[in-house]
Formats: sequence, structure tokens, C-alpha cells
Amino acid sequence: MSTVFTVLIIVSSLILIASILLQSGKSAGLSGSIAGGAESLWGKNKGRSYEAILSKVTTASAIIFILSALVLAAIQ
Repeated sequence: MSTVFTVLIIVSSLILIASILLQSGKSAGLSGSIAGGAESLWGKNKGRSYEAILSKVTTASAIIFILSALVLAAIQ
């Protein structure tokens, strides 16, 4: 049983790291608005959906990581 939760922690931590590193910073939007309307029609909608998916993946993997760590601590 502890092996399952250990593997779950490792997988969720790798997904959490990747999803955090793939997210763009908050300052990226400021430079885009100063430079001009390069992302006027298509770029903004694509960026919002991509960032929304990454945000959901980050939240889900963080919840899985915390819950599996708590269960693993309670088992041992």
C-alpha cells in the first residue's frame, strides 16, 4: 500500500513541477500590451485556455500530492 502512494507522490510531483514551469509569469502580459496588439484576436483566447488548463492541472496535482503525502504519513 505504501508503494502505491509513494509512486503517486513521485508522479504527482513531476506533473506539478512541469505544470508550474510551463506557466508564463504575470509580467509576460505587461510586455505584450506595451509592445502592441500582437495577440489581439487569436492569441488571447488561446493563451487563456492554455493557462486555464495548466492552472487546473497544477491544482489537481497539488491536491493529489498533499493527500497522498498525508495518507502515506498516516500509514507509516
